[in-house]
Parts: sequence; structure tokens; C-alpha cells
Amino acid sequence: MNVSVKLKYLRIAPRKVRIIADLIRGKSFEIAQAILSFTNKKGADDLLNLLNQAAANAENNFQLEKNNLQISKIIVDEGPKLKRWLPRARGKADRLEKKTSHITMTLEEINETAIKKTKAELKTDKDALKVSAGEDSKEGGAFPKKFKKENIFKVKKTDIKKEGRKTFRRKAF
Repeated sequence: MNVSVKLKYLRIAPRKVRIIADLIRGKSFEIAQAILSFTNKKGADDLLNLLNQAAANAENNFQLEKNNLQISKIIVDEGPKLKRWLPRARGKADRLEKKTSHITMTLEEINETAIKKTKAELKTDKDALKVSAGEDSKEGGAFPKKFKKENIFKVKKTDIKKEGRKTFRRKAF
């Protein structure tokens, strides 16, 4: 289920709001809420209010849980510009454009039951692999010793010591 909310005519330039929007795009509700509450930018409070509004809509109108929501889309569009004038020297005037932005945020439901099923399937697959790997290692082995998990993570101490002794020499011998 998708829940969509809009914030229009926010009096902050879109390029400044997009910086904050990029921080939370694709994140879960709780993580995005934490990021926005600790972000020291002008538009972070407005995005946090919009996120809370979207979560409240999902909870009250669609009976979804806040913990089960994730930001699927967040789009920051340009709104109308307020044109103002700034007096300059010699009777001239410069044009000021006070930019506004429109924000559209879409929250989608994370299906926890599907995640649990995939984890259960992964456990059964891992158990099957362990059994087959144990049988293969006795017979001659489909997996050689050098590819086992224990051997991959071992660090050779001799390589580290040799690299530490190298010094810079201006001339090659």
C-alpha cells in the first residue's frame, strides 16, 4: 500500500531541500525520522513534519504500522518564484527571485511476512549446503580447502611485515 503526501509552496529553494531529501530516500520510517531530527538544515524540520503526517495518514486511514513503512519516493519540484527588486548603484535595480518548492513523498509498506519467509528459506538452504559440503569434503570435496571460510579471513603476517620495511629510495638499484 502506498501513502502519498504533498507539501506545496515551501519557501526554501528546491536545490537546498533536495540535499536533505537525498539523505532519507529509500530509508525506513524510523531511520528517516532519526536522520531528519539530527540534521542541522533549514528544511529538515519541514520534511520531518511531512514524514510524520504521512505516517499518521498511513496509520489512521489505511491501518498500517509506522514500523512497517519505508520512503519509496521523494520528489522535490520547483514552485513559483516571488519576484522582488533590490536597489543598486546609479539608479539601477537587480531582480531577486525568492524560490519555492513542492515536495511529494510516498511511503510504501515493507512486507515483514515475506522477509520472514525468505529468512526461513535461507536457513533451510544453508542447512542443505552444510550437509552436502560435509559429504563432499569426505569424498574428495567439491569445495577445495583454499575456499573455506576459515582460510579466506586469515591474514598473512609475513606480507604485512615486508611492506612495512620498504623505504623510499631516489635511485633504483
